[in-house]
Amino acid sequence: MTSEDAQAILREYFAPWIQRLGLVVEEVGERHAVLRLPWSDDLAREGGGLCGQAMMAAADTATVVAVSAARGGFVPMTTVQQSTTFQRPVVGKDVQVHVRLTKLGRTLAFSEITLTADGAEEPVAQASTVYAVLG
Repeated sequence: MTSEDAQAILREYFAPWIQRLGLVVEEVGERHAVLRLPWSDDLAREGGGLCGQAMMAAADTATVVAVSAARGGFVPMTTVQQSTTFQRPVVGKDVQVHVRLTKLGRTLAFSEITLTADGAEEPVAQASTVYAVLG
């Protein structure tokens, strides 16, 4: 699967509000994906920081891309669990969303996600997800 194929999955299978996040697929591989969440004032909370809900949605969506890449194309799936830890604020910078599949079974997929602001070395958030693969 190419980055362009994965970007088409975002356009075809996701709700309009997720599409408005402007996620860009930068890389896909056998068991990983990298997406960019562009900075937008529309996603800032009181005080100017990027809201956690946007980062959680980006991590969740990026997992779908990673599982799809590992499966060779989109298959129906749904989130079973997501846990996110926020470590520092993001102000005025895009966020890189790195997903690594830690286990891909027949019916369940597990992932670890690291979110990092452009130019930073330390993560702004870390998440883990469990997905039920339905198809």
